[in-house]
Amino acid sequence: MYLLYSLLTAIGMILLLPYFLVRGLGSGKYFHNLGERLGALPCAILSKASGARGSIWIHAVSVGEVLAGLPLARAIKERFPERKLFVSTTTRTGQDLARERMTFADGIFYFPLDWAFSVRRVMRVLQPRLIVILETEIWPNFLREARRASVPVVFVNGRISKQSFKRFSMLTGIFGEFLRGALNDAALFLMQSEKDAERVRKLGAAEERVEVTGNLKYDFAPPNTSAIGDWLAKQIAEQERWPVVVAGSVVEDEEEPVLAAFDIVERAWRRALLVLAPRKPERFDAAARIAEERGWKVVRRSRLSLDAPLDEEADLLLLDTVGELAGLYRFADAVFVGGSLVARGGHNILEPAAFARAPVFGPHMENFSEMAADFLAARAAVHVADARELGEAWAELIRGEEKRRRMGEAAKALVESNRGATAKSLERIAAILAAKRGGE
Repeated sequence: MYLLYSLLTAIGMILLLPYFLVRGLGSGKYFHNLGERLGALPCAILSKASGARGSIWIHAVSVGEVLAGLPLARAIKERFPERKLFVSTTTRTGQDLARERMTFADGIFYFPLDWAFSVRRVMRVLQPRLIVILETEIWPNFLREARRASVPVVFVNGRISKQSFKRFSMLTGIFGEFLRGALNDAALFLMQSEKDAERVRKLGAAEERVEVTGNLKYDFAPPNTSAIGDWLAKQIAEQERWPVVVAGSVVEDEEEPVLAAFDIVERAWRRALLVLAPRKPERFDAAARIAEERGWKVVRRSRLSLDAPLDEEADLLLLDTVGELAGLYRFADAVFVGGSLVARGGHNILEPAAFARAPVFGPHMENFSEMAADFLAARAAVHVADARELGEAWAELIRGEEKRRRMGEAAKALVESNRGATAKSLERIAAILAAKRGGE
């Protein structure tokens, strides 16, 4: 079965090769890291890993996982300073953010493709004592090679969405034994919720290997002020820009609804400012074009001089950078968290909540369904169906200072009451490392 899986994976790569060629030749997006994906780690990591038997390897897919795992990764390094810490990511944006935020790591690289030879090459270099995978990326060959090398793999902050569970369940009739074998190559699943734990058990993970430790994202530490934050605070004060609306993690096909909603706000408050943050860098230019075609005056963060004032005529500050959004929620009078007006599963609502800002989101929060339900039950968030409702929700929050304050405080309280997953996960990781050491 593993041979069939590897063949299917290879065929899939071949079929997708024209797409990668077209997308990658111009930008280099898919080819600059190909060597690492095939297991050839850069010289800097080879040097760091030399003689470093017993390292810890953390894998974070993209930006969300890097941010969620940052406190845990730092805590692991502080708890085990004698061990080298290596971090891998899948996406380029995740890689950039990891390099920016995880400066305490001994090396950062791209996760290998799930072929035995590429995984073995990385294993031979890093000589890991433990592998930590954030959330639930299940790579059968990777898990098999880790088991063969006697390296325990711990899934932390594990989550299996309703949609993912349905897809996996459809495969269990034919591939059930294969999936169960892959899952049980892992040492431990530390899941976000009882529902996530139940799903991974139903897919085949052994009961004794599944625990609930909570959601690492609740341990998010609001970022300190930044250069762009200090600049924006000054512009808001000096130009009397009010209200400020922050629309974060906006995805393709959401730009126009968000702009339509902001139009409702700007008609009532002429000095309003929208901070629009597309989720992916490839949408930066498109978002700017869409806004300009609708007649909005757009200022792009990447072209700002922080020594100069904001254009007085600006309607929209386009945050075409990575890693600066979270700190700007503190200036918002109303927010929107994207990936939720269209079917993308939603994005993290905890960043605005940590600043006592009630998140507003659309109907598609499948990836954060339990979290969204908790916020709505606590009257700490607003659910909207479309652009009109989004604009009206923003206007209601802006007009209602008491309601805005009350909902914001409820959102922050919910974040505070759910903290602790990092500490629980760290203790389980420490126990596995101790058991591994004792068994050698």
